[in-house]
Amino acid sequence: MTILLLGSGGREHAFAWKMIQSPLCDKLFVAPGNAGTASIANNVDMSPTDFDSIKTFVIQEKVEMVVVGPEDPLVKGIFDFFKSDSDLKDIPVIGPSKLGATLEGSKEFAKEFLIKHNIPTAAYDSFTAETVEKGCDFLETLQPPYVLKADGLAAGKGVLIIHDLAEAKEELRNMLVNQKFGAASSKVVIEEFLDGIELSCFVLTDGKSYKILPTAKDYKRIGEGDTGLNTGGMGAVSPVPYVDAVLMEKIETRIVKPTIEGFQKDGIEYKGFVFIGLINVNNEPIVIEYNVRMGDPETEVVVPRMKSDLVELFLAVANEKLDEFALEIDERSATTIMLVSGGYPEDFEKGKVISGLSTIEDSIVFHAGTKLENGNVVTNGGRVLAVTSYGNDFQEAIKKSYQNIDKLNFDKMYFRKDIGFDLL
Repeated sequence: MTILLLGSGGREHAFAWKMIQSPLCDKLFVAPGNAGTASIANNVDMSPTDFDSIKTFVIQEKVEMVVVGPEDPLVKGIFDFFKSDSDLKDIPVIGPSKLGATLEGSKEFAKEFLIKHNIPTAAYDSFTAETVEKGCDFLETLQPPYVLKADGLAAGKGVLIIHDLAEAKEELRNMLVNQKFGAASSKVVIEEFLDGIELSCFVLTDGKSYKILPTAKDYKRIGEGDTGLNTGGMGAVSPVPYVDAVLMEKIETRIVKPTIEGFQKDGIEYKGFVFIGLINVNNEPIVIEYNVRMGDPETEVVVPRMKSDLVELFLAVANEKLDEFALEIDERSATTIMLVSGGYPEDFEKGKVISGLSTIEDSIVFHAGTKLENGNVVTNGGRVLAVTSYGNDFQEAIKKSYQNIDKLNFDKMYFRKDIGFDLL
């Protein structure tokens, strides 16, 4: 098969790394890709949301499957674009329909879906600029801390957790009236705060049946001890050590099954990943959010633990034969540590030369924000590289990642030294 993978981050490099291992994958294109995907596949200078260019390319190169990494093309309706085009309708797209992608595109839509299908989630209400003062009144009915979520896509940075009531009101006005997150915060969901440990549950569905992928836990804050600003993710661990069979059974029966059944009841066409952000409150799983694609950096620990052929798995999704697929998982732990540009998640510089890549042993380096320039691999984003390792437990895997990080260098390189600290 000739396959087109859309995206340019660590998630996409991990997908590409796994897909080219399949005997079913003859040719892999990545649009736009990065320096890591360039070394194993064919990068194409094309935006994942430029559907017309994608159509021209797919026809020209006789592409037989499209795998969508990031959320933007899904929320903008790439699945529907292919389905409604006579030239493209027979080419499977791994990713949900536009309606399905609204689970990530709108926090309010996701909340309504959860409540409609009796899936456990935090109490909430939503507000606009016109109802901002009602929002301030609603905040007074809650116990601190206060959770404010921009309704739309804000690149993983649209959630604020605030301990002071006056500050929460000020930030609500900031989001709604001053458009702190642009159009993403034209509507804001206010939610009760849940106290527990977060984890991610990843599900792949063909719309009828599903497979639960390995669990993972990521670390969002820039600073050690989970302090400082939110990022796209500074590292991840899989499996999550405290997730036992009892908790997993609760997650499946109370959350995963009713989610997939909800798609069928609501007529939502969904062939792709469901990323369920959970919080474990006294051993009771509660949904914080849905994403409609794999997480990043969680993909960099989940995909390496999948022994099964990923292309074969995607074909089972496309052909609605997922129930016939036997998913094999590596029993070992996997961890990943993210190396980021100095200053991230705020202002940072690009174009820093990365050294030491050829010296890595016993770890996999997934490129996130990199590109090739004058024969060098240089930084091209806030999150630059993810260093993934296997181990008999997460401590052993983390140790390997840190040993290899010592061999890597670029100007102002930063990483957290405490990934997994809360699991010991």
